[in-house]
Amino acid sequence: MTEHNTEAGTVTGTKDKDYNLIWFTEASLSNALRMERYVGDAERDGDTELAEFFRRAQAESRKGAEQGKALLAARLREIV
Repeated sequence: MTEHNTEAGTVTGTKDKDYNLIWFTEASLSNALRMERYVGDAERDGDTELAEFFRRAQAESRKGAEQGKALLAARLREIV
């Protein structure tokens, strides 16, 4: 495992912890969209079990995205 001794914010202009929260939220949103495609693929092939699995994964991604958005919003309100 790589040890993180330096703040990448010197490059991005955003503290690591804040960047990570933004990244997580975006990744959760992207994953929810991807799961929609996977559900369609499974349904097209008649695999209802797999389609339901991807629906559950999509719901978890949406949940993560909503939690990330709420945390981002709260932190942005603290700044302004």
